[in-house]
Amino acid sequence: MARKEFRYRGYTLEELQEMPLDDVIKLFPSRQRRSLKRGFLPRQKKVLEKIRKIKKEGKTEGRPPVIRTHCRDMIVLPEMVGMTFGIHNGKEFVEVKIQPEMIGCYFGEFAPTRKKVEHGDPGMGATRFSMFVPLK
Repeated sequence: MARKEFRYRGYTLEELQEMPLDDVIKLFPSRQRRSLKRGFLPRQKKVLEKIRKIKKEGKTEGRPPVIRTHCRDMIVLPEMVGMTFGIHNGKEFVEVKIQPEMIGCYFGEFAPTRKKVEHGDPGMGATRFSMFVPLK
């Protein structure tokens, strides 16, 4: 069975990458569209410059370099597909490889800032009730 071709709002990835940015923005949901209509922030422009520099140098083949950024409010654009970003989660950089399905989402959605709580066994002094829990 053949793999289903990716489409975003009826357009293939190649068509999205060929489109001017203004036309791509019109396809995004309202929050992203309004955000991009105001223009990119200076730190977002810096990330875009790094992306375009890497693409211009032709370093996208093989294992492209990881672009590290603190910019969690950057919206994934079609030109970013296939690249790897190190997105800061407040403690470390989480490596995220951009897939076509991520177009229109924010970077911050892929680097969670909170860890899942893993409760341990009750120990000495955990609570008043723990004095009745037999120690191993």
